[in-house]
Amino acid sequence: MTSFDYDLIVIGSGPSGQRAAIQAAKIGKRVSIIEKNKSVGGVCTNTGTIPSKTFREAALHLSGFRERGIYGSSYRVKQNISIEDLLFRVQQVINLGIDLVKNQMSRNRVELIEAKASFIDPHRIELTSDNGDGKHQITGDKIVIACGTDAARDSNLPFDGQRVFTSDDIPGLKQLARSIIIVGAGVIGVEYATMFAALGIKVTIIDKRATLLPFLDHEISAALTYVAQQNNITMRLSEEVVSMQIIESDIKTVEVKLKSGKVLRAEACLYSIGRIGATENLALDRAGINRDDRNRITVNEYFQTNISHIYAVGDVIGFPALASASYEQGRAAARHAFGINDELKSGIGLSPYGIYTIPEISTIGKSEHELTDEGVPYEIGKAHYREIARGQIIGDSTGILKLIFSPDDKKILGIHILGEGASELIHIGQAVMAHEGTIDYFVNAVFNFPTLGECYKTAALDGLNRLSI
Repeated sequence: MTSFDYDLIVIGSGPSGQRAAIQAAKIGKRVSIIEKNKSVGGVCTNTGTIPSKTFREAALHLSGFRERGIYGSSYRVKQNISIEDLLFRVQQVINLGIDLVKNQMSRNRVELIEAKASFIDPHRIELTSDNGDGKHQITGDKIVIACGTDAARDSNLPFDGQRVFTSDDIPGLKQLARSIIIVGAGVIGVEYATMFAALGIKVTIIDKRATLLPFLDHEISAALTYVAQQNNITMRLSEEVVSMQIIESDIKTVEVKLKSGKVLRAEACLYSIGRIGATENLALDRAGINRDDRNRITVNEYFQTNISHIYAVGDVIGFPALASASYEQGRAAARHAFGINDELKSGIGLSPYGIYTIPEISTIGKSEHELTDEGVPYEIGKAHYREIARGQIIGDSTGILKLIFSPDDKKILGIHILGEGASELIHIGQAVMAHEGTIDYFVNAVFNFPTLGECYKTAALDGLNRLSI
């Protein structure tokens, strides 16, 4: 085939798809982006990142959670918080996000096609439209798969979207339960657990693993566990669910039985055991594209699949499955596809990880246990928010910033933060690490006062004190 309808076809309009399409359009390519849903933006805008973080902000504000350290544990902005109160703010932000994506596509002359996509062969895509247009085909020289993921579901469980639901169902909830069981203590499960707890909902977490978010630096994981327990979250770790049912009575109850014999009951259950690639209906086999047992697509360092002109980016390729990384993956794939900056690879430099629990967490670089396993010598420096004037002002007594650095040349090896503003605060350290800076930068830097940025200076001084002992 020597002539194509488009230079680039992008399947999916989430962060990675948006950036791939816009990058190609900016270098003069004919681009179409296919979206199967009525609204653009993918999971990120409609059911995932944006709604969940907006839900979090609404919960923090209405519950008065941030101010309880100053005004006491009984402080509330609104006494009886409803799901309508929370989702009102969520829907506003979703609508703004959808409008922004549509505007970006229009301004960059990217053709938006509302249809379901499936491969006919490596260059041909069949479109199935719900608007009466039926089916037709388009061809593309290059193709980027950015279809994202779906919440994993067990077909044996009684999902109804209200009593038993996944995180994708939360924007459609009709009421807030007074108690909730969360199956799966991954990032999404723990984020929602802390949000619901801030609203005064009785929360129980069930997970097979013995530790909360074990990939984190262990001190940060332990601190999060302590704070969660202080906020009345019950942990059922090293436990496994064997059955679940909705019990019909005056008040519907979800009953969960564990392998250990325990029986737990709550008004609702959030099932959060991970996500799978949304590739089931793409007919990848017709294009010869490989996928794993969770429907995720394997790519090389340039985001190429095993078919060289077909790329995959975003959550559908697995870790790190972050919107921030997805944006850069989409851009890198489009540039490589058209021969620009071949050196821009999937590493995407030094990327931070943000977890929007309450309190939030952000991390970059190595943890203590990783360095120990690798046999790399290190030293640490710590600052507690309670020692910092800004921490006292905002009432955050649990926050902590931890620097890990080399005792030989004092270069920073990792930064781990738990506390208010962690996902913003991490970028200061990220910039210093990207330029191979040392803790001396923080020792000699002058920070605005009072700010949480001072934690870096305090932690660096603590680190130097440890070296001199």
